[in-house]
Amino acid sequence: MDSLLLPEAQGLDGEPEVSLQPKRKISLCSCETCGSEEAKYKCPRCMKYSCSLPCVKKHKVESACNGVRDKTAFVPLNKFGDIDLLSDYRFLEDAGRVSDRSLRDSTLPRNTTSKYLNFLKNRARKHCIDLKILPIGFSKRRENSTFYHKKEQRFFWHLKIVFPQCKAEYTEKRVPDDRTLGEILKHYIDPTESDLTIRQRLKAYVGSSCDVKVFMEAEKKAPGPKRFYELDTSKNLRENLKNKTLIEFPTLYVTLKGEDMKVVDEENRPSPSVL
Repeated sequence: MDSLLLPEAQGLDGEPEVSLQPKRKISLCSCETCGSEEAKYKCPRCMKYSCSLPCVKKHKVESACNGVRDKTAFVPLNKFGDIDLLSDYRFLEDAGRVSDRSLRDSTLPRNTTSKYLNFLKNRARKHCIDLKILPIGFSKRRENSTFYHKKEQRFFWHLKIVFPQCKAEYTEKRVPDDRTLGEILKHYIDPTESDLTIRQRLKAYVGSSCDVKVFMEAEKKAPGPKRFYELDTSKNLRENLKNKTLIEFPTLYVTLKGEDMKVVDEENRPSPSVL
């Protein structure tokens, strides 16, 4: 066994006496990657032991571990100590710094401020549309690209179009509110004017374009199954969205004959309808 010479005391002739003491091991565990060498490193994220840089890199590849400590990992109360408390405190400090930095950054867009959103909702109200805005952080809020053109006095909507029979979903941006639903759907299901790639995927719709109907989910409804408004493909977006509630942007469901839907009638009473 390796030993370390440590001076302890002087002998009778004035020469120092030495004693042999065993060297303390750095770790009592062996490397969990190669299993043959003594561990020298411990991964901050998954707590696996490694002996060298190659083993550290190999463990990251095999375990898909990034080696960064998870600051939000769950710690049971019976194992919560001072180190965990300090870690949480530093995490809150980091979050505060990031928030403060974003508020000071003049290059970030400011179109999500309360003033702009209130303007957007007021304009929608003048068009008899009840527009609801989600809090910042929701994916639908981040995704929404709807805006109001002051000079042209119209909305340019962010649209999500769903084709349930083909399990397909597409997104349209900056769609003017004076465009009819029929014109919007031409790009998808028209036998001659639609995109060739999209046409291949939506074969069922292209072959039955005359039987297509468009629905939009009714947001203000009683608890229960989803209910929908049936939209008129010959009318434009502004007319179809009138007197309806939207959350961020319209999601249109394009269906074929035979699809069962719960349709909301003019008096907002749900009534079953079979296409």
